Amino acid sequence: MHTFFPEIEPYKTHRLQVSAIHNLYVEECGNPKGQPVVFLHGGPGAGLSKNHRRFFDPKHYRIILFDQRGSGQSTPFASLEENTTWHLVDDIEKVRKFMGIDKWLVFGGSWGSTLALAYAETYPQAVTGLVLRGIFLCRKEEIDWFYQKGCDLLFPDLWEKYVAPIPREERHHMIASYYQRLTGADNQVKVACAKAWSEWEGGTIKLLPDPAAVEQFGSDQMSISLARIECHYFYNKCWFREDDHLVADIAKIRHIPGVIVHGRYDVVCPVKNAWDLHKAWPESELKIIADAGHAADEPGILSALVEATEKFKNLR
Repeated sequence: MHTFFPEIEPYKTHRLQVSAIHNLYVEECGNPKGQPVVFLHGGPGAGLSKNHRRFFDPKHYRIILFDQRGSGQSTPFASLEENTTWHLVDDIEKVRKFMGIDKWLVFGGSWGSTLALAYAETYPQAVTGLVLRGIFLCRKEEIDWFYQKGCDLLFPDLWEKYVAPIPREERHHMIASYYQRLTGADNQVKVACAKAWSEWEGGTIKLLPDPAAVEQFGSDQMSISLARIECHYFYNKCWFREDDHLVADIAKIRHIPGVIVHGRYDVVCPVKNAWDLHKAWPESELKIIADAGHAADEPGILSALVEATEKFKNLR
């Protein structure tokens, strides 16, 4: 079994102005002359953590990480203005050019897998390979499953807390009801909704309950950006032209090597998502982890992700 590489600190950090409004926090870790890899965090809106640097051999890889618009140390915090999938896709390309990188390995989990696919399908010439975890394709069936009807059957206790801020007469469209409150003027309501939204995700993310995950997701810093930006994206269907946009465009990247890692008992993003992607992209390698949920640090998922980054050393 593989596990995290040792903890490391960035050897350089940057502030990159990507628009008149948005300024991104970007960091470089590992080997300055190594094989380039970019890490795309989840959410959208979750931001980076120190463990995100540790999926890659720091002696081999030049590891590029950044907080997406409105997330983490990027500014303005939790902003929804000029914040869409296609803004983020262009930001990745701006980071690549800013770093003077020709091509790079792209690594993303959950929402990061969505963004990685959207980026690769837009800029396939810039991608040497894809490592994807916890596939999310932003289809209506996926959003409805987790936020409207489906996952509540597995977690009725946690579901009651998730729906609590929304009046019963508005629960027929939870995304719209949350969106109204998370973008409204009442800050007290906004904070309460952000915590309920984020703790629902934190409580269901792992196969085995993890109170630390709930606490992290429900923290003031993470919950506001995560809930506001996630709800903003899902309310707007991630600005995709059709429900199955990423699968419909898969021919653009079938020549790119890819590894897909997905937990069998992932209830946030059901394994059907990974199966559908792999069926459309049979050249990819699909690893279904028998004893895992959605989180990247569950042992089986972590091992498979590190195995993939080791496998993709020296891709060109």
